[in-house]
Amino acid sequence: MKALILSGGKGTRLRPLTFTGAKQLVPVANKPILWYCIESIVDAGITDIGIIISPETGDDVRAKTGNGDRFGAKIEYILQTEPAGLAHAVKTAQPFLGDDAFVMFLGDNLIESPLQPFLQVFKTKQLDALILLRQVANPTAFGVATVDENGKVLQLEEKPKQPKSNLALVGVYFFQNTIHQAIAQITPSARGELEITDALQKLIETKQKIEASELQGWWLDTGKKDEILEANQIVLDTRLTNQNLGEVDSNSNISGRVNIGKGSRLVNCKIRGPVIIGENCYLEQAYVGPYTSISDRVTIVDTDIEHSVILSGTNITGIHQRIVDSVIGKNVKISRSPKRHQALRFLVGDESQLEII
Repeated sequence: MKALILSGGKGTRLRPLTFTGAKQLVPVANKPILWYCIESIVDAGITDIGIIISPETGDDVRAKTGNGDRFGAKIEYILQTEPAGLAHAVKTAQPFLGDDAFVMFLGDNLIESPLQPFLQVFKTKQLDALILLRQVANPTAFGVATVDENGKVLQLEEKPKQPKSNLALVGVYFFQNTIHQAIAQITPSARGELEITDALQKLIETKQKIEASELQGWWLDTGKKDEILEANQIVLDTRLTNQNLGEVDSNSNISGRVNIGKGSRLVNCKIRGPVIIGENCYLEQAYVGPYTSISDRVTIVDTDIEHSVILSGTNITGIHQRIVDSVIGKNVKISRSPKRHQALRFLVGDESQLEII
């Protein structure tokens, strides 16, 4: 059994943050989203992993993630030269996949449920495909499945204008090698892509065994700023542990679950968890409120911030309006403003400099 993670695409919904990096590397609770996918796959006992990368961000994904040693896996990187659809990604990865069954995982998705129970169903029933579904309020934005009472998949449509159900494909699929023949028989859709829903529909038409399982835990598609913040909140709520490897002075006050990394120093700060602070950070006279993730080498002085994600190397000083609901990229500088009372909200790309006046 192998795994295929899709980590290509241009991340247009997260611009400007994704002008300089892959959306799958945006951190949630100080860990790249892609790494949660890898860990979920390895936890299911699958260690032979291919990662689809794009020309624009592939080098960054490869450099950050490595050869898989840190996860107990073997990772091979596969270049998809253009974002031509999920089925095209599988076609591109066919030399890596060979005749093996595989799980395909979209690299900007997070799910609460472990993969092992679904993998067991896929193997035990000897299915050609098992797809994971979740009820959604806006099915027109997703691939949508119609299933019978036994979980058999009857029909699949990609972003239908008039959906026949509210069951969306969540971006995790289990396939036998029969999917390759199905992909070979489809043509690009109206938007010019080889759709995985069309390939699955071809399996249905040729009487292959396709079933669906509905997710019960949370599922997060992290393609937009607010979705990143929601994912950060849920992961901090459910997985954060108390730990202090840094230095906190006697004038600081910490409550709730807070994780502070090595080499970080807090002076006269108030921290209200759940909060994670990375390594080698410096915080002075700062308030950090719930659901905030601060990456490594961040400086925050004389500033209030909550419900935000701050990437590495950023410096925020003297912002007297509270920063909330923000995602701030790497090596950003935000400088002093006059005292005011309204909140500030940001989506700031890497290497930016802001002066609030």
